[in-house]
Amino acid sequence: MKTYRRQIREKILQALYTIEIRDTDIDSAAGWLLTEEILADANAMKFFNTLMKNIKEHKDEIDRYIVKHTFNWDMSRIAIIDKNIIRMALTEILYCEDIPPKVSINEAIEIAKKFNSTDKSSKFVNGILDAIFNDLKGEGKVHKNGRGLIDQSVAKLQKADGESENSGIDT
Repeated sequence: MKTYRRQIREKILQALYTIEIRDTDIDSAAGWLLTEEILADANAMKFFNTLMKNIKEHKDEIDRYIVKHTFNWDMSRIAIIDKNIIRMALTEILYCEDIPPKVSINEAIEIAKKFNSTDKSSKFVNGILDAIFNDLKGEGKVHKNGRGLIDQSVAKLQKADGESENSGIDT
């Protein structure tokens, strides 16, 4: 049976929550969450390990983006689940080149609805992620190529120059 990325994201969220409320490391927090189905799926484990590794390595940077966009909110006041959903989505946006940003944001919103730490979690997560994503785009920090990831302005420029729409862009 195929393991879907949403399942992996939910397991990562649970691991991040465990780390936040207990004095434990990522391996211990994640170890008990991984099902035999996930462990047996090489692609699922690759996605899980890549996302967890990048969240761990870039947590301080990601938290700076969150702080910048949660005006007058101390990180400790943000619901643990919401904060970790945002961390996970930003990690995907910044470090998972094969995932369209809109997918990362939509997945975060759906997971926020499911785990629902507050009545307004999904709206809060959406608002913060949209604001951060727009800043990242404006700063040129989101670099994604491939099917569903093509920067339309690049495609339009190439078309105007007489090149085919896919010329030089991985799909």
